[in-house]
Amino acid sequence: MKVFAITAVLFAAAAMAGPLEVRTGGGGGGGGGGGSAYDACPSELLSNPECCDVDVLGLLSINCAPPDNTPTSAADFKSQCAKRGKSATCCVLPVLGQAVGCQAPAGSG
Repeated sequence: MKVFAITAVLFAAAAMAGPLEVRTGGGGGGGGGGGSAYDACPSELLSNPECCDVDVLGLLSINCAPPDNTPTSAADFKSQCAKRGKSATCCVLPVLGQAVGCQAPAGSG
């Protein structure tokens, strides 16, 4: 019974974790190259960039934390996580160091 309750809470939280508005890169103001900014996790569902220790079949990742800075590229995201000895992932629902439903970030090859 407890497993059902926990599963129901996780699914409810995942449903609420989706962004309310979809933002795209914009028109390139300011000064740089004018291209759009790198979005490590462009999927609406898998929208949370995380650095995780262990990924269990893409369903659960253990000991996760967000990167220190907003990644500027796939290589930067991997580098930030590698400094901690972790892997770069995009997850549905990070809660208390655990993350549900993770996959590799955009541009990671």
